[in-house]
Amino acid sequence: MPRRLTVAERHAAANRDLLLEEIAVQSSWDQFLVEQAIFAALRAYGTASANDFRDLLPEMGHGFIGAAINAMSGGGLIKHTGQVVPSTLESTHGHRIAVWEFTDKGAALAWKSAAARRAAA
Repeated sequence: MPRRLTVAERHAAANRDLLLEEIAVQSSWDQFLVEQAIFAALRAYGTASANDFRDLLPEMGHGFIGAAINAMSGGGLIKHTGQVVPSTLESTHGHRIAVWEFTDKGAALAWKSAAARRAAA
């Protein structure tokens, strides 16, 4: 039988769910911007973490990093390398964050879209 949540745990879960809903209803343009930053960092570095993505985004985009990573990972575009690095975000106190890389599917899409943009220029 699963352990029952305490009142504090139930409230924390409810707050988390509200935050996720808030992120989900934001403009698709914001999520697109974050996904493009992830693609750019991975094209430039081969592997990257949220530290690298964050440097490419305006402050308002930082809240979308987790959602974009989850969407891209779930869509088979990126995968965890098995490595972690300390976060450079001061509020996280050096919490460990994942390092990501393209899957074959993600790499093909990233390079195809980059070539299309160059051809259109």
